[in-house]
Amino acid sequence: MRRLVPCAALAVLLGGCAGNVQSVMEEPPTTWTVPGKYAFTLVSDCGERALTGKFRVTVESDKVTRTEGLDDAARRALMLRLAHLVPTLRQLEAEAETARREGAEVVQVERDLADAHPTRIMIDESATATDDESCYTIEDYTIGLAAEPSATPSR
Repeated sequence: MRRLVPCAALAVLLGGCAGNVQSVMEEPPTTWTVPGKYAFTLVSDCGERALTGKFRVTVESDKVTRTEGLDDAARRALMLRLAHLVPTLRQLEAEAETARREGAEVVQVERDLADAHPTRIMIDESATATDDESCYTIEDYTIGLAAEPSATPSR
């Protein structure tokens, strides 16, 4: 009991030093507003699909205007003229929504806390099937005039 009273007194004194601290956190946005021009790095790394690898993507007016392969798998896909398979972020969101509507067993969309653009999307149509997953990681998202990784367009 003797130790409890000093500890309680100390807690009350220290609590007074805290000042006005907001205890309610602001809710992050749940919907993303698609900008007129943006760029991002797309990592597509699971499932048996033509589109695997790491790509730098530029989007204008909701259309992919430039892609660059950043690893061997992505460069190979672009060399095979598969650039038309590289999606916009809106197309990735639509793919996740379609999978959810059609009953995929796993559909996960992680979003940026600041503006709600997707940062990771995982789709698995059937947990018992092999290699039917789609996994996308979105990195280096920039709005507006994005720095171009190279001077030669891949698309």
